[in-house]
Amino acid sequence: MTEKAQVLYDGHCAFCRKSVSMLGKLDWLKCLEYVDIRQSHSVLETLPVAPERLLEEMHVVAPKGGLYHGFAALRWMAWRLPLLWPVAPLLYIPGVPQLGQKLYLWIARNRFQLIPCHGGVCTIQQKGSRR
Repeated sequence: MTEKAQVLYDGHCAFCRKSVSMLGKLDWLKCLEYVDIRQSHSVLETLPVAPERLLEEMHVVAPKGGLYHGFAALRWMAWRLPLLWPVAPLLYIPGVPQLGQKLYLWIARNRFQLIPCHGGVCTIQQKGSRR
């Protein structure tokens, strides 16, 4: 069995949790492992990235090395998720990576407004938690 890529995400963000849930449904080959960076300090210690940077964008740590973030991380995952294979080549068309990264960053900056969160604090309960 091959080693899985790690998808690093902000577990305090409802939009991020929803995105990871969707990725999990597309991950038929089970090649991704989802890591809440707020819960996994051991991962933070091994990466050449400032922890606050990991909260700004989703990152992917590839099994054979390589660290991807933002649109590049989505593009990397597209090749590994069968339903996204048809669109993966389109993500390399000139101009698409630049536009994709700008759109990704806009979504990342506004993610707390896109899913019902207020002041950076989510009001949606996480699975298994009680008020």
